[in-house]
Amino acid sequence: MKIKKGDQVKIIRGKDRGKSGRVLQLVPRDAKTLVVVEGLNLCYKHLRPKKDREKGQRIMFPAPFDLSNVMLVCPKCGKPARIGFKILTDKSELNREKKQRICKKCTVAI
Repeated sequence: MKIKKGDQVKIIRGKDRGKSGRVLQLVPRDAKTLVVVEGLNLCYKHLRPKKDREKGQRIMFPAPFDLSNVMLVCPKCGKPARIGFKILTDKSELNREKKQRICKKCTVAI
């Protein structure tokens, strides 16, 4: 998966288009993956009062939306960019291969 928890992303589609935030959670589904971004796509949940003389509440929380609606922001160039992978071989430890994410704009490892 190209986006991980804690990455800085920018919203490219929807009501919060153009805003950016950190990924809080990834929710894998059968056909698509959902992503929860901190402080974006906020929804309200209404709670009834549980006891007498208690008021009801409105709780605001970030709702998940489709992974295709976000782009990863490159930490080097600071722009939203497509992500690719590069396989690096580590010669010091028994020729193990490591998969590294790279930015397609500035070709720097993320």
